[in-house]
Parts: sequence; structure tokens; C-alpha cells
Amino acid sequence: KNTDFIKPGIAAWSWGLLKDDFTTFPVQKQFIEYAADMHWQYVLIDADWDQKIGWDKIQQLATYAKQKNVDLWVWYNSSGAWNNTVYSPKSALLTHADRIKHFAKLQAMGIKGIKVDFFPGDGSSVMAYYEAILQDAAAHQLMVNFHGTTLPRGLQRTYPNLMTSEAVKGFEMISFFQAFADKEAQHAATLVFTRNVFDPMDFTPMVLGDIPTIERKTNNAFQLALPILFTSGVQHLVTTPEQMAKVSAPVKTYLQSLPTVWDETRLLQGSPGEHVVMARRRGCNWYIAGINAEDNTITLDIDLSFSHFSSAQLLSAGK
Repeated sequence: KNTDFIKPGIAAWSWGLLKDDFTTFPVQKQFIEYAADMHWQYVLIDADWDQKIGWDKIQQLATYAKQKNVDLWVWYNSSGAWNNTVYSPKSALLTHADRIKHFAKLQAMGIKGIKVDFFPGDGSSVMAYYEAILQDAAAHQLMVNFHGTTLPRGLQRTYPNLMTSEAVKGFEMISFFQAFADKEAQHAATLVFTRNVFDPMDFTPMVLGDIPTIERKTNNAFQLALPILFTSGVQHLVTTPEQMAKVSAPVKTYLQSLPTVWDETRLLQGSPGEHVVMARRRGCNWYIAGINAEDNTITLDIDLSFSHFSSAQLLSAGK
């Protein structure tokens, strides 16, 4: 069947740092312009877009985004008796008829993907629901991101339009709880060896400034390594236009050309919860990323002869 609509990429996303109150037309238009400037492929518009922005203005945003070579994803509540959350669109995907109605409308609008949230577990009925969503989405050339979900145990092989799944205590938890922010480094250095093995993993990494109400414990170099260490068919980056405006030119250039799919991966060194160095190749270019979760500075000897590089650019933490 046709899979030409399945296109990995980077997504700008306001909700990661700005939360519910910024799902508005002006903010999402700003994020479309931000994605275009960064040469990123997508913008994800999160919960309550149907109420706070509305279908007609979402169409305006989709048209505006297309003019800038950016496409939109929109959020859905999986809904059901298990789910008393109020976020919408809700009760829209429970039946085949409802899914076809919504997916046909999204396809006609030029929307490229959906994020579906708040699943109740991984029992047989829910697993069947996952597959039904993926099947109907594929029939309407929509990519899918499952949030609040089970591990992607091979679903993406059968349904390649499944681009990513959360199934992890990702940046969202860091943005809500100081205790998670305090352990971010150790958590990230563990995930590379655990959850990330069951990729794709929608951790939603990379904040390059302040986190509201949270004291951040990692530096920008650490954050810049995460989109290489963590694999996701669509990588949602949480840093905002205001934060990106403050980074150096080499950092911006790096992020403007960052791949999300890889031709080769090598684990160079690492120990879960302590440190990790990984190399990933896209075409002729190698991206080598390392993070240190230990309290002290460490020195590693790493053989890079496999890369056959003639030149390199180093992004590291300042002293």
C-alpha cells in the first residue's frame, strides 16, 4: 500500500513548556514561523485546539503552514469510560464511523498526523483499539503518535504510520515535578539502555532555557545531545522560539539539519544511569552524542576511526 505520506521529521510544539493557555491561534502561528525558520517539518497543536482555536482557524493555520513548507499534527483524546479527562476533541475516535468522519476531514484540511492520548492500558480490547486507529489513519494518509500509551512492541512494523509513542516518563514529568528534574541526567542515561531500545520513544527532549517553576539541573550541551540519543520518527522538541533566539549560530545550524532517522548506530561507551556516548550516521555524516550523569567530570578515550571524518564540529558545555 502507499506509504509515501509517511515522512519522519522534527516538530515544534508549544505545549511542552507553555502548557494549556498557549493553544491559541497567534501562538500556533508563531510556532509555524519558528518551525519554518528552523527547517523543521511539523508543528503539533495540542489539546483543546477544537475549542480554543476551532476547526475553521485550524484550516487557516494548515494553509499558512503549507505556504511555509510546514505541516500540522493535532491532538485527540482517546476517550471512553476509562477516561474522565475533559480535554478535547473527545469521544471522536471510539467507533470506525467516527474515525472515518474525523480522519477524512483532517485529510481534506491537509493535516498530516494525530496525537492520541490517555489510553487505559494494554489489554486485548485496548490493543485492538490501537490497531483500529492505525488502520483508519493509514487509510486517510495520517501519521500517528500515541501518548499515555503502552510500549510499541512491533506495532510500527505492521503500521509504519505509527511514528512515535510516549510510554516513558519524559520531559512532561520534568516540567511538572522538581523531583524528576533533579534526576533528569540519571534518568536520561538509563533510558538509552532501557525504554529507548523499544523505539520509537516520544520523550520530547531539549529545552534550551528556563522551565517555568522548575530549577533545571542540566546544561544546554546535555540537552543538545538528547535528540541524537533518543529515537523517534517524529522528534518533538520543547524549546521555544524565544529560547532558540538566544542560541549561537553553530547550535542553530546543527538543529536546522538534525536527522530523525539513522542509517547506522554504534554504542561507543556507557553505563546505565552514569554516562553514555553514542554515534549515529545519516548518509556520510556521523553525529556523536554523549551525556554524563555522574557528579564528577569524567574523561573517556573513544576510538572514532570508524567514522573516517576529515573535519568535525564540537558542541560542548562551557566552563
